[in-house]
Amino acid sequence: MLSIRELYKIGYGPSSSHTIGCGLAGEIFMERNKNAGSWAVTLYGSLAATGRGHNTDAALKKVFEPNEIEIRWKPEINLPLHPNGMVFEAYDSRGEKIDSWEVYSTGGGDLKDTDGRIKRKNIYKHDNLSGIIKYCKKEGRSLWEYIEENEGKEIWEYLEKVWEAMKASIKRGIEKERVLPGSIRLGRKAGIYHTKSGNSNESIRNIGLRFSYALAVSEENASGGRVVTAPTCGSSGVLPSVLYFLQKQNDLPVKRIVRGLATAGLIGNIVKTNASVSGAEAGCQAEIGTASAMAAAAATQILGGSVTQIEYAAEMGIEHNLGLTCDPVGGYVQIPCIERNAIAAGKAFECAVYAIFSDGGHKIAFDQVVKTMAETGRDMQIAYRETGIGGLAKSWQPFR
Repeated sequence: MLSIRELYKIGYGPSSSHTIGCGLAGEIFMERNKNAGSWAVTLYGSLAATGRGHNTDAALKKVFEPNEIEIRWKPEINLPLHPNGMVFEAYDSRGEKIDSWEVYSTGGGDLKDTDGRIKRKNIYKHDNLSGIIKYCKKEGRSLWEYIEENEGKEIWEYLEKVWEAMKASIKRGIEKERVLPGSIRLGRKAGIYHTKSGNSNESIRNIGLRFSYALAVSEENASGGRVVTAPTCGSSGVLPSVLYFLQKQNDLPVKRIVRGLATAGLIGNIVKTNASVSGAEAGCQAEIGTASAMAAAAATQILGGSVTQIEYAAEMGIEHNLGLTCDPVGGYVQIPCIERNAIAAGKAFECAVYAIFSDGGHKIAFDQVVKTMAETGRDMQIAYRETGIGGLAKSWQPFR
């Protein structure tokens, strides 16, 4: 598996695949063809279908400024390796093609190509949770110690930066009140939810706080703000919400939080390696389901759970999101995406509590549910995989 640095990317929303990934691909191609006279990119499949609502064109134009890039849209065509495919082309001053690059934005801001320009290095000894747990039990290590063993102690400094970026997105999101960009005219709710939670009794207050934190990040993402992929931009509100709630409620030191963040990253890494975190490839179960598993695992560790209880919590996080479709209304990362982050944060916290109340014993392994999620994604009709042509995206009409 790759470093969890590849999972947690700090960047600008609203979509890790459409903005962060495409922007990075543009930077790589631009650097390789600095002296070209002109550039073009053709977007295919899901990348084209929801690209305008996801600000893909704006992200690419920003990369090539002050030069211009021609953007072509081919939503009806899927390239072979992934629904989020694109082909960059560079031309000389006479208009003759001098370079082309087929590249894919595979989720969470990651890229994959066919000619080796994207180089990635595996650093982990194992690629599934069963093997990691067996190793940790044999060596007497916790999951965060296993991560340090593979990543090196410098990973903690990086994760502290990630945590600061997550907290900043919560604080910014709670303070803002304007309508989100786009034709839906969806109003922000994080600040209102945060205020109402403060006026409620303890049990309702705690639920409201988790909602408000998740809404804050998701609304920041929807407006193109700075967030952390966890594992994607579209699901970036779940993990920060749960961690911020735990830190505030229990006055936890940063060290405890970043260890939980590391464990969450390990869970997300396993899903990326063995299935997908791309809504275009496997539906929203890949994004929200993985985010829920990550947050549940982190919370279980922070609350003192054992390795098997952590696995149980993570397994439930995905299991109870199996089959969740990706159907963004209007191509925006707003409906149903923002609400899903808030609800998933609550479910993740409940999965953690449920696992801690148990003895850790369970019948379905985390690796098994990850495999099932991948199979479910492959069986899912393309209309329900971030194309914006099925589900709520097809049937939605303004209600009020």
